[in-house]
Amino acid sequence: MNTLDGRADGCRIVLTGGPGGGKTTAADLFRRELGDDVVLVPEAATLLFSGGFPRAEGVEAVRAAQRAIFHVQRGLEDIQTASYPGRILLCDRGTLDGAAYWPDDAGGPEAFFAETGTSREAEMTRYDAVIFFETAAAGGIGIEGGNPVRNESQAQALALDRRLHDMWKDHPRFVFVPHNSSFFKKITFGLSSLESIVAQLRRKMWSINQESA
Repeated sequence: MNTLDGRADGCRIVLTGGPGGGKTTAADLFRRELGDDVVLVPEAATLLFSGGFPRAEGVEAVRAAQRAIFHVQRGLEDIQTASYPGRILLCDRGTLDGAAYWPDDAGGPEAFFAETGTSREAEMTRYDAVIFFETAAAGGIGIEGGNPVRNESQAQALALDRRLHDMWKDHPRFVFVPHNSSFFKKITFGLSSLESIVAQLRRKMWSINQESA
């Protein structure tokens, strides 16, 4: 099946943003809305840390963790792509996120790309669209709850949100979902954006398939 960017698979959409943005909730709701058309790729970090992967604060430990998360995320996406060809992959975070989490003391994003053997551009092209959910910390709202393995403070969540935004903002299909004091309104806007992007991608996939038929 010929699809976007010459890949023989369905489209991939990333849901990302700082901790406490609501992306995981949005992913689950959107999967329920579209049913079998959508395959959810879970957050690799949550799988690793909730499964017993050590979580430590030292620079070397963070480097090791981010390398592991990167490779697990790639593997999860590749498995789901192979298992469900032609479907919409809804990715709870993307492989580029690790660059934002990489410690500045260890060289920052450029060191992340060097150690994983990739680049910002290469990882960005893995995805057909990016939906960015701004952290609730941007509005001074607590980010506790939701994800039991989350350990960031308000300030850390906001800093990560900014770094992630800078990492993804140049994607040609980047949608920003701003913080809203009403979580319902924020999620509604996010779901509407997802529906619009999926419709666009489906039309483009159909056009490409017609041309190659």
